[in-house]
Amino acid sequence: MEIVKLFLIGIIFGIANVIPAVSGGTIAVVFGVYDRLINVITPNVKKILSQWKFLLPIGIGIVIGILLFSKLISVLFENYPLQTNWFFIGIILGSIPMVYKRMISYEKKSDLSLKGFAIPSVSALILCILAFVVMIFMTVTDVTDGNVVQTQFSMGLAIKLFFGLALAAIAMIIPGISGSFIMLALGVYNTIITAVANFNIPLLIPGALGALFGLLGGAGLVRWLIERKPSQTYGAIMGLVLGSILVIFPGFGSLGENLFSLLCVIGGFFLSFFASREKKL
Repeated sequence: MEIVKLFLIGIIFGIANVIPAVSGGTIAVVFGVYDRLINVITPNVKKILSQWKFLLPIGIGIVIGILLFSKLISVLFENYPLQTNWFFIGIILGSIPMVYKRMISYEKKSDLSLKGFAIPSVSALILCILAFVVMIFMTVTDVTDGNVVQTQFSMGLAIKLFFGLALAAIAMIIPGISGSFIMLALGVYNTIITAVANFNIPLLIPGALGALFGLLGGAGLVRWLIERKPSQTYGAIMGLVLGSILVIFPGFGSLGENLFSLLCVIGGFFLSFFASREKKL
């Protein structure tokens, strides 16, 4: 049963990472596998192999999610953008109780409480607010310009793809920030998507190397922060997760569309809420 659950999480994770507005890191947090995923992304091959029962079903799910379901998601966004975005908002909202519990679980008993309700430290709250402000900035900034498709190899383009994919990979494992969103911001999204579709090896190699470099470095950074400042790190994660709602907020439609969207929010909320509750914190 655990293998099936990890496989399904991998599918959703894969889908999320091809949508510029949705964060794969948020999906990992939502379904309670974020810490475990961060700990296993390491240059230590022996450690990676020891976790094959965790990585294999998630990895297969990610590949299937990207190859088979990205087309479906594109169709849903094209024909039902309002309802699809509200479904993802529901998923994000359902994860908030779990993220909040992580914020306060590392605090000492002497920390602040309000009528028995534990509240995070001031530093965690400040980082939460700062991260939320970052997401506001990303929301109001237009990142779609400059994404002209380039198909011919050049050293300058190779360097751009390497660093662009490295930053995107780091963003991919940070909840609230979409790796595809960062690729859009850096002007490499359309080029790399076209390179994948056309199997353009000369452009895929620097992109893949950059993604690997960013993935290992980003995971190491997040792991270091969680080990030393867990409450503050999850405070920042909370701000990023909350702010990601602003990024994908689609507005409202007609009465019928709003009623359908409400059902999508409720469905997404309970899906992530009960999935995250299964993970003991």
